[in-house]
Amino acid sequence: MKTIQFREAICEAMSEEMRRDESIYLIGEEVAEYNGAYKASKGMLDEFGAKRVIDSPIAELGFTGIAIGSAMNGNRPIVEYMTFNFSLVGIDQIINNAAKIRQMSGGQINCPIVFRGPTGSAGQLGATHSQSFENWFANTPGLKVIVPSNPYDAKGLLKAAIRDDDPVIFMESEQMYGDKGEVPEGEYIIPIGVADIKRVGNDVTIVSFGKIIKEAYKAADILEKEGISVEIIDLRTIRPLDFEAIYTSVRKTNRLVILEEAWPFASVSSEITFQVQENVFDFLDAPIRRITTADTPAPYSPVLLEEWMPNANDVVKAVKDVLYKK
Repeated sequence: MKTIQFREAICEAMSEEMRRDESIYLIGEEVAEYNGAYKASKGMLDEFGAKRVIDSPIAELGFTGIAIGSAMNGNRPIVEYMTFNFSLVGIDQIINNAAKIRQMSGGQINCPIVFRGPTGSAGQLGATHSQSFENWFANTPGLKVIVPSNPYDAKGLLKAAIRDDDPVIFMESEQMYGDKGEVPEGEYIIPIGVADIKRVGNDVTIVSFGKIIKEAYKAADILEKEGISVEIIDLRTIRPLDFEAIYTSVRKTNRLVILEEAWPFASVSSEITFQVQENVFDFLDAPIRRITTADTPAPYSPVLLEEWMPNANDVVKAVKDVLYKK
């Protein structure tokens, strides 16, 4: 094993796959000359050249459509958005072309493409740069959606996404690019659609994904000192979602708290809540609790931002609520 940063895990995954398959290329704003807005493509222009690491204009609609068209014609593009907030400029191409072309062509045309970049809040960036869209994309049949929380998962899942014959949304976080973690020296791939139990426990299940899962870890440490055993499930993939991993845990702990960095209405936690009560309701000893951001645009003020974003104290309170503890 070796210890690398999250951004290095992303770079290694892309580079290893591009060495393996010449049909793979990277396109996006500042991915080449500048080594990526967050340095996730550092050194790739030098190795692969300007035909495979392509700096695009500031025109998401344009380069998204170009990449989708090339995927339909046998290439395997990786599209980097400086932030998924900017993907909204090209969302028509993603939803109405990439996601639907296999079905609309009767299986004659594939669209093997990865759309990747940062998601969620990164601090004081304002309301239009702090949004989480994984539930938006996961609402679309034909798309797979991945949100890793650490370098190990990021590398293994990105390699799987690049090899997938269908479009994949791969969402990172600006606040995780400097995070360090262990990854194997050799090649490995993590299958899409498999959740991971990051911490084994018996009293309550916490389900989360992406960078906000760090608050679950902090809460679990606090609760452990009070004799409360928490099981933490990292979804890793939002679509397809590993519901069976959640059901298995709930059958053991009988309590569920869901933590996500998104607005509450029609969220990922909303769907999990429905599926759990539909399939393992008899195992629940308390109502399911969801923890989300406040149902408002993200504030700029750091004081308000702290109130808007879920934290470990919110998780501790929710866990004690489902355990009927004060």
